[in-house]
Amino acid sequence: MKTRAVRLYGKNDLRLEEFDLPPIKDDEILAKVVSDSLCMSTYKAATQGTDHKRIPKDISENPIMVGHEFSGVLLEVGKKWAHKFKAGDKFSIQPALYYKDGPVGILSAPGYSYKYIGGDATHVVIPNEVMELDCLLPYHGEGFYPASLAEPLSCVIGAMHANYHTTPGSYQHKMEIVDGGKMAILAGVGPMGLAAICYALNREDRKPSLLVITDVDQARLDRAASIYTVEFAKSKGIELHYINTGKSEDPVKELKAISGDSGYDDVFVFAPVRQVIEQADAILGFDGCLNFFAGPDNPKFEATLNFYNVHYAYTHIVGTSGGNNDDLREAIQMLSKGLDPAGLVTHVGGLNAVAEASLKLPELPGGKKLIYTHVDMPLTEIVDFAKLGETDPFYKALAEICNRHQGLWSVEAETYLLENHPSLK
Repeated sequence: MKTRAVRLYGKNDLRLEEFDLPPIKDDEILAKVVSDSLCMSTYKAATQGTDHKRIPKDISENPIMVGHEFSGVLLEVGKKWAHKFKAGDKFSIQPALYYKDGPVGILSAPGYSYKYIGGDATHVVIPNEVMELDCLLPYHGEGFYPASLAEPLSCVIGAMHANYHTTPGSYQHKMEIVDGGKMAILAGVGPMGLAAICYALNREDRKPSLLVITDVDQARLDRAASIYTVEFAKSKGIELHYINTGKSEDPVKELKAISGDSGYDDVFVFAPVRQVIEQADAILGFDGCLNFFAGPDNPKFEATLNFYNVHYAYTHIVGTSGGNNDDLREAIQMLSKGLDPAGLVTHVGGLNAVAEASLKLPELPGGKKLIYTHVDMPLTEIVDFAKLGETDPFYKALAEICNRHQGLWSVEAETYLLENHPSLK
């Protein structure tokens, strides 16, 4: 079986190549990848090369496939797993491989560590350990892009489950956000912030009563507010505010005022910016939990925290990176029941766009960049489809479909692309 894949050979050295996959073993599975969404973690891996903790040291001789937010169809199932999986099953993958007796597998992950599995490929060989660790998960919902976005959604699910608070009169911790509490998501309208908003507004088991989203980019705030509306939040019993802190003379004072000056129970930081972290610390209420979600690429990155409040107001900080199997199952269950994560997607492209886009990811505006691995297509912003459609009938049809879906990507748009893209003919 031939595959086309984007492989990492060294720092900033990503190459799109075609080569043969080895025949699968009895404990492996051959799969067709359909979609993958680009992640900032891939940018970090590609720019750090072998300095990255998940990247093997010999990639110059044994390059690895990149991409870890992917979905597709199983094509051939080895004997060992035939009782559990079958050809034709749609799937999502949990890339963080944790062994049951400890985090031995944390340094091995599809998209970082393997020669024959990664999301930015047409076909892959899923190794035995993925199934052994129950990290290959069936997806029964419509389309493929929701399953690709299950992994980033699982990361924010894990973040909210990881927050904790104390029990009055004791030092026992209660995991989770405060049900009915006050929540703020700072720098919150990038790709992962949008996922956090989507989850906070749609989960059924617990939710905040107040949700405040901040950023300094008004266009991105306006887009988020048009997708995840104040009216929808109100229907869920949530008071929702979008605040441009770049226009505020005193962001901390303004944010605390919205909370009734009591501060926030749960604050999430989605950008590795010192000023944003210090804002988050300053708006914590009593027993408030600050979750630093955004992973910096500078190992000496620092910010100032108020340790008086740590002692007397019981404020505390956690950091999360990725979700676990249970978080991914929760994401897939929500998506299979109809939760549409299309609001996260702002760009669509083909496999030929991956290398350049991955290396420029911090510079690219908008939300998630969705890749269809069997087409060759420039990375294109959805809002540009109509302009391109003035001279290209393919983009014209795609723009009309997106317009029927409030300007968002959709299963209908995905189906049209996969059946009609010129590169498939």
